[in-house]
Amino acid sequence: MPTLQFKGKTFVQNHHLAVKYHQLVPKKELSLTNKISLHDNLIIQGDNLKALKALLPTYAGKIKCIYIDPPYNTGNEKWVYNDNVNSPMIKEWLGKEVDIEDMTRHDKWLCMMMPRLKLLRELLREDGAIFISIDDNEQHNLRCLLDEIFGEQNFIQNIIWQKKYTQSNDAKYFSDTHDFVICYAKNKIEGETKQGFSLNLLARTEEQNERYSNPDKDERGDWMTQPLHAKSGTDTTYTFKFNNGVEWKPPAGTFPRYAIETLKKADKENRIWFGAKGDAVPRMKKFLLEMKEGVTSKSIWMYDEVGSNDDAKKPLKELFGDNLFATPKPVALIRRIIELSTNENDIVLDSFAGSGTTAHAVLELNKEDGGNRKFILVEQEDYSNTITAERVRRVIKGVKTAKNENLKN
Repeated sequence: MPTLQFKGKTFVQNHHLAVKYHQLVPKKELSLTNKISLHDNLIIQGDNLKALKALLPTYAGKIKCIYIDPPYNTGNEKWVYNDNVNSPMIKEWLGKEVDIEDMTRHDKWLCMMMPRLKLLRELLREDGAIFISIDDNEQHNLRCLLDEIFGEQNFIQNIIWQKKYTQSNDAKYFSDTHDFVICYAKNKIEGETKQGFSLNLLARTEEQNERYSNPDKDERGDWMTQPLHAKSGTDTTYTFKFNNGVEWKPPAGTFPRYAIETLKKADKENRIWFGAKGDAVPRMKKFLLEMKEGVTSKSIWMYDEVGSNDDAKKPLKELFGDNLFATPKPVALIRRIIELSTNENDIVLDSFAGSGTTAHAVLELNKEDGGNRKFILVEQEDYSNTITAERVRRVIKGVKTAKNENLKN
């Protein structure tokens, strides 16, 4: 398998092993307990590389879903490389902002991400998965790095998220309206015997259920129809004669969707619809009661389904009275990820926690479905208590707006 080469790789590819274990010490004024267990929600202030290493003794192989929103490395974020790697070259990078003029900014970003991704993989359960928000600045590099660390066979999907619904006519080339959410499993299910990551189905919507009706009063309930042909298939084709004398064969350039035996069985069980007058092209009935309890997620997530950047700012403005972050992620986006990848007692980790959207999403989903999911957040900036943790406190307390409560930041 081809691997990505970048400046500093030889010095950081095993750096996660050299990072010392640190004990996580609860702050008495902020914690209800003096020890940390799998039954706790955690918000950790500190360097996320050290924090991830500190989580290993308790949480290795225990995390079901990881979501991270690392710096996109646009050159305008002013992030700083701070890993104390034993290399004279990398030591020269320490404490310096990575800007658009930095000719090694991609190397620095990859050197920052590699040890963190290796620790994140160790924390995942065997049936767990990682989701990473990113844009075109590093998406291609990140895919290569994830192939190396997680294995290209464990790639699940490169999801497209519509982050904006307005058009920027002043854009030089294209109006940028989407980001990516890359998903890799720790172990992808291959065959029926191997236990690995599987996606949950999304709940069916009223709009989807409304597509079903029962014009012929079928005792099996509401149904919709599906054509008997498909755009792709084998070269084998046939002509089929139904019990009512109607003959059918796939239209030119298409293929049979079903085997002959399947059509015989469907015809016998009154699963073929010939239209209200009996003279329409035959189609297969699909009954609502026989459908899966949910639907499979698409790979493109539109803003009206999972929110936009503008939607992400609204909860922060309601809770704090101001837009505190330029590009936060919407609660609905993280909630979609959690719905697809976790069950009611699983643990969710976010090691680039920012404003605390991941915790907000976990709490919201638990409240709706009665789940007991736990979250672990890591944030190194000074606002980890005044914004990240404070947002969680306010959501737990049911605070709706910044105007009707007296909590101190």
